Amino acid sequence: MDVLAVLKEIVGAEHVLTGEQAQSYLTDWRGRYTGKAQAVVRPGSAEEVAQLVKTCVQYDIPVVPQGGNTGLCGGATPNNKGDAIVIVLTRLNKILEIDTDNDTMTVQAGCILQSVQEAAAQAGRLFPLSLAAEGSCTIGGNLATNAGGTQVLRYGNARDLALGLQVVTADGEIWEGLRGLRKDNTGYDLRNLYIGSEGTLGIITAATLKLYPQPVAKCTALLAFNDIFDAIKMLSRARNGFGASLTGFELMSNYCLHLVPGVFPQQKLPFEGPSLECEWYALLEISDSESAEHARERFELVVGEAIEDGEVLDAVIAESIQQSKDLWHLRESIPLAEAETGKGIKHDVSIPVSKMAEFVEKTNSLLQARFPGVRHIIFGHLGDGNLHYNVGAPLGQEEGFLARQKDVYEVVHDSVYAFNGSISAEHGVGQLKKDILPNYKSATELSLMRKIKRALDPNGIMNPGKVISNVDI
Repeated sequence: MDVLAVLKEIVGAEHVLTGEQAQSYLTDWRGRYTGKAQAVVRPGSAEEVAQLVKTCVQYDIPVVPQGGNTGLCGGATPNNKGDAIVIVLTRLNKILEIDTDNDTMTVQAGCILQSVQEAAAQAGRLFPLSLAAEGSCTIGGNLATNAGGTQVLRYGNARDLALGLQVVTADGEIWEGLRGLRKDNTGYDLRNLYIGSEGTLGIITAATLKLYPQPVAKCTALLAFNDIFDAIKMLSRARNGFGASLTGFELMSNYCLHLVPGVFPQQKLPFEGPSLECEWYALLEISDSESAEHARERFELVVGEAIEDGEVLDAVIAESIQQSKDLWHLRESIPLAEAETGKGIKHDVSIPVSKMAEFVEKTNSLLQARFPGVRHIIFGHLGDGNLHYNVGAPLGQEEGFLARQKDVYEVVHDSVYAFNGSISAEHGVGQLKKDILPNYKSATELSLMRKIKRALDPNGIMNPGKVISNVDI
């Protein structure tokens, strides 16, 4: 039987894309991976997803789930065999329910993150997951990779924001787990098996998410430090002074902050004079449930004491919503500015905060010793111990630098491991880190992961070649 004909019967001929129509779905956002597929299929319901998976089981066809295609590790891109079906979930884009008494909302997996944020705001609630790709990434992809973002410090990763899931399993059944319960101790935690599994165990088609009260006021400031040790001292001070009100603490090196206006001259740095020469900066934000005056008073007290004690050399406190947006825009523009200046070797690592300063200094030294002149492009979510520890080519040596990725990875990841960290904090594993994961996971961990894969995907069709290698079905 013609498989494409079967797919067209399930979703409609206009939603089965081949040839040129399919090309934009076959390359990842960064342009690092390009694959092939029999077809790109866009189902319109969980039932259609289930029928598609059953068809793929019947004909032994690999399945590659895809949301907004904004991933950074190649997790939603097929390989070059050309035998896979890419199932794109963007037609599943309905807000199914908002329950303000239970502080939950249920949405389909293809909903754009920004649309979910806006729907929550219209209901007088906050959905706090926030990241640079929020205008194009989808909730399903966020959950499949356990996305982090800028407010993990207060609200947690995507996993912490999901109460229930609807999942199409690897044999084409639908698990209806859309429960808005904060307590449900009735067996194995199936929800958390699928979250972060990058589509290798099943396909998330809907989710019940946590909502929070909208903050009455926010305060934002850009702080300047002599060194990273002072930035970590300030984080501890902020945690003690603000408690649960502390929602963001974003670290940026001097190089990163100055990179933005160099590429985007319309963006201006808020500092002048010696403060422009500081080694490190942090964007700090609190959310207050009482009033703008209360937020400002607490903010100025804690930051003022840090300045008096010499931990903070300078501070620019936003005086308006627009100024706050401008400060955040500086932070969020770093990856874009970095991309404009040439491809670097990126790392998404997590380190215990108490060891972060030592890790940065040690790893910088190791890299300079082995690759003299490399640029340290370091920024990230210091509050939850997540750094985007990126390495740029020495000036004038950009051509061919990516060919040294394996060697750079070895230096950085070995250092991460030595500091008891993780080589993937929020971007996932995908294709990018699949083959190096065994260097930093114990044999017991890998064995357990393979057993789960075999149990939940016995036919081995779900997103093959991602996350974990050497799974014999």
